[in-house]
Amino acid sequence: MKNFKHIAVAFSLLMVAAFFSAGQVMAQGDAMSSVKSAMKTGSAKELSKNFSSMVEITLDGNEATSYSNTQAEFVMKNFFAKNAPVDFSVNHNGTSDKGQLYAIGTYAAKGDSYTVLIRMKSANGKYLIHSMNFIKD
Repeated sequence: MKNFKHIAVAFSLLMVAAFFSAGQVMAQGDAMSSVKSAMKTGSAKELSKNFSSMVEITLDGNEATSYSNTQAEFVMKNFFAKNAPVDFSVNHNGTSDKGQLYAIGTYAAKGDSYTVLIRMKSANGKYLIHSMNFIKD
């Protein structure tokens, strides 16, 4: 009977761990899917919902600049206005050893194409963008 209690406790702990892991995976997927959707439609407003308080943005090989999330929204609004989206697709995504999410994608605009690197960090249980690099192909 004592062994059964140990097995029941171990199983319960395993189930709790699986539940929290599944929740984190869902949060990661939700965060990246909303970013993909915002990039596809060129919606700086929707994209900014995924911004950290400070966002580092690099455009066309220029130096990276850190912006507040409000400033970053305006930077992206201007970028989308100049480079209207045709499509956005994620070619590769994953998680770093330190728990950061990243995605490498292709942003297709009228006449131009960009390779995009997006990095997200967890803050208060939610993944938020802390850097975006746009490299003209």
